[in-house]
Amino acid sequence: CLLLGNGPSGICLSYLLSGYTPYVKEGAVHPNPLLQRKLEEFPGVPITEQDLEYLSEGLEGRSNSPAALLFDTLLRPDTDFLGDVESVLGWTLEPERAIPHLVLGRGPPGGAWNAIEGSMITLSRGDWMGLPDLSFKDWMRKKRRNLRNDRSTAGDILNYYQYYVRNKSLQDNFVSGAVVTSIVKLNRSEENVPEKENLWDRPKLNMDRPEDKSIFQVSGFIENNSGIKQNFCVYAKNVVLATGTYDSPLRLGIQGEDLPFVYHQISALEEAVKTKKVHHDSDPVLIVGAGLTAADAILLAHHYNIPVIHAFRRRVNDPALIFNQLPQVMYPEYHKVYQMMKEQSVFKGGPYEGYMSLPEHHAVHFSDNKKCIFRDKYGQHKAFNVSMTLILIGSNPNLSFLPKNGMHLTLDTEKPVSSKRNPLEIDPFTYECLQEKGLYAVGPLTGDYFVRFVQGGALAVASSVQKSLKKPP
Repeated sequence: CLLLGNGPSGICLSYLLSGYTPYVKEGAVHPNPLLQRKLEEFPGVPITEQDLEYLSEGLEGRSNSPAALLFDTLLRPDTDFLGDVESVLGWTLEPERAIPHLVLGRGPPGGAWNAIEGSMITLSRGDWMGLPDLSFKDWMRKKRRNLRNDRSTAGDILNYYQYYVRNKSLQDNFVSGAVVTSIVKLNRSEENVPEKENLWDRPKLNMDRPEDKSIFQVSGFIENNSGIKQNFCVYAKNVVLATGTYDSPLRLGIQGEDLPFVYHQISALEEAVKTKKVHHDSDPVLIVGAGLTAADAILLAHHYNIPVIHAFRRRVNDPALIFNQLPQVMYPEYHKVYQMMKEQSVFKGGPYEGYMSLPEHHAVHFSDNKKCIFRDKYGQHKAFNVSMTLILIGSNPNLSFLPKNGMHLTLDTEKPVSSKRNPLEIDPFTYECLQEKGLYAVGPLTGDYFVRFVQGGALAVASSVQKSLKKPP
């Protein structure tokens, strides 16, 4: 089994494929009486061998995935009601259930968390960022760190994920610096498919069972710290896409967007602050977008007294704005940004020095002399001088290693993959792609965003792969 992506989904799945087996703890009682009755029907049978569809029937929560809700409620019963009921699952390492696998990642374990500014406060509560059988809260206590409003910094979370890989002895399954360039499905009858292929002296991945008629050929290269590239080609019966959606930032598609002062990632602002390219006396930084990444950029600039012009297409009281969906008590800093957006617009001014919001403004073009032209809701044009521009309007996954960029796997095969608008079409209880047997997808590619919910996808895949191999217990 080959996993592409080493973020929380890939780490959790590696844990499950390494033989760590979830059982209901003896004497544990789940607060959901219906689920508790079902769990009592098969005592001593691992969750991965049970019928996930049957167990998840009737569960409700903040995810549309029944498998995600099931695993989340087993790991964190009552958490949405701020209850502190312990997990009903106990974990046993049963090496005979382990399935040989590799986890390929472009960087170190942690996936996109490697690229997030370490001091950023996370959206989710800290205990929702945890992985099975290693409480994030306990880990933080050992580090003598305090959670602010039950939330944590991105740096703490990255350290926790990397510690988890070491603590659970998963590191031999992880290959960093790996870039996949193509995935092709081959038929075993073709003469050019080797029966066995070794990858850097790792365990052999091919399952040489006679009934396996087709196999995936995965090609790419490994780049070491010195920039030396080594090509690889490996064969696997099952491939899991866990690549997330941070690869290709969305673009406005306007004139001047490729000019050197226009960026599409928040890391550009972090770098400019460090190198003092922007400071409190420079022209404002223009931030385009009304999501949480844009808010993070505003908070970062605000922290260093860097002036900001903040442009977005929606009106400030649009109920679809993410700020209207976050409880103020838990997210005071995002509500501060929202307050600024409402009170400090170009139309009326306000109490916040060094910040100006441009609601219902569309960027028209950027010019060489760092001028940006906007069109407002009345069709009038305005020009602003800026020091740099950050276009933070979301991102799409990069599936260029798949035929047709993976479009044939989506709900609407005429449109490109988009985690929000056009995710991959999967079986909800196995996470296998409906259009391609043996290919699985987890995490944002399937519409699961939050770490607490991507783990249900890992459970579904592990359960499906183990059942397909019919390994004896």
